[in-house]
Order: sequence, then C-alpha cells, then structure tokens
Amino acid sequence: MPARALMFQGTGSDVGKSLLVAGLARALTLRGLTVRPFKPQNMSNNAAVTADGGEIGRAQALQARAARTPASVHMNPVLLKPQSEIGAQIVVQGRVYGSAKAAAYQHIKRELLPAVLESYRLLRSAADIVLVEGAGSASEINLRTNDIANMGFAEAADLPVVLIGDIDRGGVIASLVGTKQVIDAQDAARVCGFIVNKFRGDPALFADGMTRIARATGWPALGLVPFFPEAQILPAEDALALELKRPAKPQTRVRVAAPILPHIANFDDLDPLEAEPAVELIRLRPGAALPGDVNLVILPGSKATIADLAALRAGGLDVDIAAHRRRGGLVLGLCGGYQMLGRTIADPQGIEGPAGCVAGLGLLDVETVLSDRKRLEPIRGTTAGEVSFCGYEMHMGVTSGADCARPFARLEDGAPEGAMSSDGRVFGTYIHALFADDRQRAAWLDRLSAGPAAVGYDELIEQTLDRLAAHLAAHLDLDRLLSLAR
Repeated sequence: MPARALMFQGTGSDVGKSLLVAGLARALTLRGLTVRPFKPQNMSNNAAVTADGGEIGRAQALQARAARTPASVHMNPVLLKPQSEIGAQIVVQGRVYGSAKAAAYQHIKRELLPAVLESYRLLRSAADIVLVEGAGSASEINLRTNDIANMGFAEAADLPVVLIGDIDRGGVIASLVGTKQVIDAQDAARVCGFIVNKFRGDPALFADGMTRIARATGWPALGLVPFFPEAQILPAEDALALELKRPAKPQTRVRVAAPILPHIANFDDLDPLEAEPAVELIRLRPGAALPGDVNLVILPGSKATIADLAALRAGGLDVDIAAHRRRGGLVLGLCGGYQMLGRTIADPQGIEGPAGCVAGLGLLDVETVLSDRKRLEPIRGTTAGEVSFCGYEMHMGVTSGADCARPFARLEDGAPEGAMSSDGRVFGTYIHALFADDRQRAAWLDRLSAGPAAVGYDELIEQTLDRLAAHLAAHLDLDRLLSLAR
C-alpha cells in the first residue's frame, strides 16, 4: 500500500516549516514509522551531498537525519541556487539542469513536474508516511500557474495541507485569514487545519486568537507551538538564519570572524564553531571593520565567487584581512573562500556571469578556473599532524599553483587537497563540514589556544532533534495529524 502523506505549507518564508517537518519526522520515527521527508522545490545555497551522489537543500538532509534514513536526491528533486547575473542554478534530482532568471523559470517549472512526481512516488514506495514541505508562502497567487512548490504540487499529488503561521513576527491572524481570502477555493479546501508556530508567553492569552482564526477560515486549529530556542543549534535552510542574534558567551577565549557575503553558501560550516563555548563567532557584513583582536578569519563558500569577492572588496574587508595576516593572524578559505584567496579567478565560460578573469586576494599562490563540471562527493582523509576528517566536496572549478605543493589535506587515496602558504598562516580547502568533525575542530581549537573542544557535535544535533520531537509531541496531537494524512 502506498504511504500516507501530509503537506505543510506556510504563510511566508521562515515560519518554521523545515523545523516542524524535522521534528515530526523524528517523533514519528520514534513511534516506529518509516518516514520520508520531501520538498518538491527549494531555493537555498545551503546544500548537502547525498548518499546517492547528488545534492539537496540542507534542510531536507537534516530532515532525513531526523527520520534516521540516508539523504536522497529524491527528497528535494528541484533545488534552486541563486547566483549573480545569471539568476539561479537549477538542480534536478541532484544534478545541474541549467540556469535561469526568475521570469524564465516560471515557464520551465512545467517541464520539471514529471521529475518531481517521479521522486515523490519513489519515496512513497518505501515509507509509511511522507512529510511534504512547501516553499515560501501558500498565498503567492501570482506564482500559482505551473506551481510545483505549494498548492500546485498538492493538487498534482492530491495531498491534504496543514498551513503554518508564525506568531513571533506578528500579524499571524491576518496572515492565516488573509491566505484563506486570496487563494482559490479548491486550494483552500485542501487545507485540513492550521498550526501557529513560535509562540512566546502564556498560551491562554492566545486561545481566543486560535478560535477567531478557525471561525474566519473554517479550518480547524491543530496546535499552538511554543518557541523552541534550541532551533539555532540545527543547520538552517537559508541565510535568514544569519540575521538571528546569538546569546553572549562568558567563556570566550578566541574570536573567529567570517564575512557574510551576498551569495554565501554552505554557511552551516560555521555552526560547529558557534556551538563551542570558547569561540566567539563574529559575522561580518560588508562595510563592517574586522576587529584587530580576531584570531582566525574564515572565508565561507559562495555560489557566486567573483561577485562576492567584489562585495568583500567594496566593503574594505580585503584590506582588513591583509592586515590581519601581517599581524600573524590565521586565514582559512572554504570552497569559494579558497578560490578568493588565490591570485586569480577565471570564468572563461561565463558560469557565474560575464566571462572574464579577476584578481584574487593574493594570499595564496594559486589560480582557479571555473568550469561547468561539478564535484559532488563525500570525502575522508587527514590534515597536518595526521588529524582525520570526514566531510564532502561540492564545487565547480579547478585550483592549482605553487602553494598546492603544500596541501591542506591528504585524501584517503593519498591525493593532495587544498593549499597552504609558505608561512603556514593561510589555508585553502574544498572540504565542507570540516568543523563538524570533532577531531578537526579540536585540532583547530588547540592551534588557537582555545582549550579542548567542549562539544560532541553529532551528539548535540541528535539530542536537539530528540528534544524537538518531544517539544512537538507535547503541543501537537500526532494521532490527529496521522489521521489527516492520506
């Protein structure tokens, strides 16, 4: 018998859809059900490599982990990765399909629906229940034609929909009631109930609000979910999470700074450092000055390396980083950040925008040539001092030069990876999830004289998912949600 399915859509972006699906996936898995997460279309530069050799949105990888199943390209069959002048790169079932600007993509969506439905059917065949996540807002009626992300997919797959509103941002009554008013009647009829998420304070104070929403929409109230502060520990889907304020750390011993550039990608590489009590992670926006007492500067990945390098220069951070290096500070470039550290970045095919070649920061004696071949694979190996690591590669382009003779790491097969400057203070690597490996993070903290690592990162994520599952089970009727699925 095919699996049951239930779709979760939102009144807007960042209302908590991804987190709710992850928590429900863990809660239902703990009940003994075989759960599969699914998001027909995602837009994010925070991606993950899958067990079947492709890439999907980071949120779906987290949801797969919550369901205790390997991540698959079929869990997110269409991934849009925003770039600069060319619009967004389109990834279909884990592989690059092409690129398109927003207007052109609206016509391409129709071509992608068969692949989306194929992936959905494959997941259903191996599950008891599929938890489907929408994208953005259910009320984007201007995008309803050819839609594959929200009500268009719900119609194609004949799914019931739970609508989620975010009370933390304000206006949740208007957003839920307004959604009912603007969407088509047949779409509204698919909504089997609503959830109000991120509530703070006494729930009794919003009881009348829940009743009023139910009365105005005709949709039953399925739950009022209190704010879950530990959500910041879990990898985020998109860059909106970078705007959140983090609590102060009284035990800070080292300061690490990372520029947050317009096309930042795979910024969850920084999360394990953020989790360490001894590390103060400073997120630098273009225009902000690099503090003089920073110990390590990390240049994260980018989906548009040349454009982000220009933004870094425009904000003056190139000068600050050079001064930091002269003072004896360390610099680490990850993926696109590694490419920025070299002497030049060439884009002869116009992969990111107009074809051409630009000067890099010149902190590593290497050159990068961008190409349309994308490397996607999990990797293992060792870095200096024979410290093991487990991570993944996800990049387009080839980097070579004199500093590659001092590789950052050696892969399992003995192949060199990355580069290091002659003075041992500047490093570049294509390895993602480096700091998520406890051994590597401990080695870097030791190098920075920050003391031993205080966190087992995998264990922290697992414990947080378990607490999230318990949180949702306490505030939502799981049996009722299962009864609504079909």
